[in-house]
Amino acid sequence: MNSNSDSRPTYIGWKKVLLWVIVFSFSACSLPLRTAGPAYQTHESGIKYLVTEKGDGAQASIKDKVRVHYRLLLEDSTLIESSYDRSEPVSFQLGQAQVIKGWDIGIELLQEGDKATLIIPPDLGYGDKPMGDIPANSTLVFHVELIEVLPAPDPYVVPEGVEISEVSSGLRYAVIEGGEGKQLQPGMKVKVHYSGYFENMEVFDSSYERGYPFEFTLGRGMVIRGWEEGIARLRVGDKARLWIPWDLAYGQQGRGPIPPESNLIFDIEVLDAHEIARPEAFDVSHSDTLTTESGLQYLIAEEGYGGSPENEDIVTVHYTGYLPDGRMFDSSVQRGQVFRFVLGQGQVIDGWDEGVQLMQYNARYRFIIPPELGYGDRRVGPIPPNSKLIFDIELFESNDTE
Repeated sequence: MNSNSDSRPTYIGWKKVLLWVIVFSFSACSLPLRTAGPAYQTHESGIKYLVTEKGDGAQASIKDKVRVHYRLLLEDSTLIESSYDRSEPVSFQLGQAQVIKGWDIGIELLQEGDKATLIIPPDLGYGDKPMGDIPANSTLVFHVELIEVLPAPDPYVVPEGVEISEVSSGLRYAVIEGGEGKQLQPGMKVKVHYSGYFENMEVFDSSYERGYPFEFTLGRGMVIRGWEEGIARLRVGDKARLWIPWDLAYGQQGRGPIPPESNLIFDIEVLDAHEIARPEAFDVSHSDTLTTESGLQYLIAEEGYGGSPENEDIVTVHYTGYLPDGRMFDSSVQRGQVFRFVLGQGQVIDGWDEGVQLMQYNARYRFIIPPELGYGDRRVGPIPPNSKLIFDIELFESNDTE
């Protein structure tokens, strides 16, 4: 009995040891399957990420402009969307709430050239709201490629002793680095690079980030009043800072990311400027003034041929617009680019929709448009409220301008 009872625990213990060995061996054999999978890192926000292909470009950081290709899947591998299918990456500025929070955080973990997978929890995605084909409370899987990082521009440094001038409107400006080019004048086509900042020097817009300069005609109301006043005091080659009060910027309404009554700061570099030939007004000295029932007046400078356009036709014109005092406020001729629109669909002012249908192709007409057929009691750029407008319009056959 003693010997049997002594041996039984040994036998039972041996079976336990064997079972432990089997379990351990099975677990050990399964470990390589787990560790061979993707080694995701977890950000403090809860985002899991894995860089699948390492780039060697700039590290992304808040306020940088980035270009990203992506594929979006659900956890069950359902493909929701792909920028590759559109052959067009998305562009946005980090940290400006232009994308879901998970992207703002996740893309900042990468550098230019990286390919990565981001697993974004619902609270950093679309939360408890469905979004298109994305159910509520969905974890999102993004395969992303960070194509380009455009660093946020550094504000100009205004050296001590630089003169800061102030004009009667409240605009202040300082030339930080003087150029040697021509003095800018109204009517010139001006090319500039710029960055716009709030008073705390947070950037809200920058041509540097877009990668190309901005062009406009000075004195045509194409930009805010603060730019019109400030840039007219510069010359080609200048680098300058403008401090623009809100009433010379976007006023009480604001625009886009700019809140109402925001004072703005612009750093501007004048790259180029040149005179633009002023279009010649049509000679209508021998033409009769005709009037339609609506009050639209027109004079025929040159008869056309080839039929007339009809409602819903796409028409192609050159035009120049004048105020009654003879000041030109807009011209496709001056821009060197024809204007196209769909006739009779409200894409232009009523005076245009009515008047162009009176023309034959290849004709040149002058239209005198009363306020109710123009912009009414609204101010539009350099056009005051309740303005009568004068337009010289040339109507082309579509293949004449191809």
